[in-house]
Amino acid sequence: MLKTLERYQKCNYGAPEPNMSAREALELSSQQEYLKLKARYEALQRTQRNLLGEELGPLNSKDLESLERQLDMSLKQIRSTRTQMMLDQLTDLQRKEHALNEANHNLKQRLMEGNQLNLQWNPNPHQDVGFGRQPTQPQGDGFFHALECEPTLHIGYQNDAMTVAGGAGPSVNNYMAGWMP
Repeated sequence: MLKTLERYQKCNYGAPEPNMSAREALELSSQQEYLKLKARYEALQRTQRNLLGEELGPLNSKDLESLERQLDMSLKQIRSTRTQMMLDQLTDLQRKEHALNEANHNLKQRLMEGNQLNLQWNPNPHQDVGFGRQPTQPQGDGFFHALECEPTLHIGYQNDAMTVAGGAGPSVNNYMAGWMP
């Protein structure tokens, strides 16, 4: 393992000093790598603040133009991605629309086939009973129809043998007292 680290150090940082041990060389290379990463991190933070519009004072015109190009490229990429997503959604919705139109067409076709079978089976369309429907009755004007009940209302009317045989009930005309004056 130490030999691998020494070779890495030689490739990246040059040959170690002859009087340094492998461990000291490793610590030195790790420290140098840490400093490089720290500088890179600070540069990225500074760039992020600049992109957010902060700390623009110390930048010269060349840096500002570079920043502007970066922002333009980012906006173009964002717009391109958004447009692509919208086109994908549009394609999906068109595919769903086509599938729903096909299903609608199939259902209409099945309905028409069902109606044709029903007409062949029952030649009298006025007696069409099925699927919970009642037989149709021709009506005069299509809205009002006569009720099948007695036209008068008998409140308190008693139709039992005692009332008929035994005489009149509470009043002469079989109406309850207090209802009629």
